[in-house]
Amino acid sequence: MPVRIYQPSRNAMQSGTARTKGWVMVFPHDEPRGIDPLMGWTSSADTQAQVSLHFDTRAEAETYAKAQGLDYVVTEPHRRAPNVRPRGYGENFSPDRRAPWTH
Repeated sequence: MPVRIYQPSRNAMQSGTARTKGWVMVFPHDEPRGIDPLMGWTSSADTQAQVSLHFDTRAEAETYAKAQGLDYVVTEPHRRAPNVRPRGYGENFSPDRRAPWTH
């Protein structure tokens, strides 16, 4: 299976965009996970699936994959609409709102 190269999205719990500018390469699972009979935890002996490589640009990630002889799939990021502006909580009570804000 090919490695996956993607640009991570922002955390849904935060308004900032930190750690979303770079690109990440992750390796697929070679074997399915199993359940440990003693503790019942899900585990796998596949250590390659734990590896994720971080790159500054998409070109660097693709160059690395080609140099290592890896097949890769690039997942394009979803972009925000250009007219969406982040707003603060105080703007809910602004006098120039388009519609009145009530409970």
